[in-house]
Amino acid sequence: MANSNSPGDSRQVIEAVKTVFFDVDTQLDFLYPAGALYVPGAEAIVPRLGELTRYAASHGIPIVSTADAHSEDDPEFETWPPHCVLDTNGQQKTAMTQLPKAQVVTTDEDDSSFQSVPQYVVEKQNIDCFTNPNLRPLLKFLGADRYVLYGVATEVCVSCAATVLLATGAQVELVTDVIRGLDAAKEREMVEQFVAAGGVATTAERVIGASARYAHS
Repeated sequence: MANSNSPGDSRQVIEAVKTVFFDVDTQLDFLYPAGALYVPGAEAIVPRLGELTRYAASHGIPIVSTADAHSEDDPEFETWPPHCVLDTNGQQKTAMTQLPKAQVVTTDEDDSSFQSVPQYVVEKQNIDCFTNPNLRPLLKFLGADRYVLYGVATEVCVSCAATVLLATGAQVELVTDVIRGLDAAKEREMVEQFVAAGGVATTAERVIGASARYAHS
């Protein structure tokens, strides 16, 4: 029997692509009107957040979830209203983006012993998630070729994540119907700049249909 992967085979062979979903700050204080730092309209993306989470879980795609984890007197509150204080209800992630057996990655310098789990919750005290010194080692551990990025707020924390992810050289896809910004004009500007920098604008439907194009290792 001929080897289907032989050089003479005319069928296209799709190489395995390691995908990681990157879920930014999908916490109660941001997603709902009662939250301490509500992002207008964010509650509308919650059903699609659930769809992406379920898709990742069923296809063995790891999820990196950033999460604000502030103290009561966090210096960030000089710039932003108090929000996502540790152990408060608002600091919790929506159930739509939570998976069992998640590993919490704190900002402690020695918190970089990673397990193979479906979700990594990366805590942060800054709009830039890469101020957590363990995030870059985590991404190296995961070894992704492709990141699927979504969450809130588009022109703030999502933008910070996008900038660094693009710099890794991996393909970065921004799920434009699963993001929300504080300012609509600034959100549009962020998406335009992201695409100009080499990012790919996509939708949840396209991501969920991507199993026909990608094989996940």
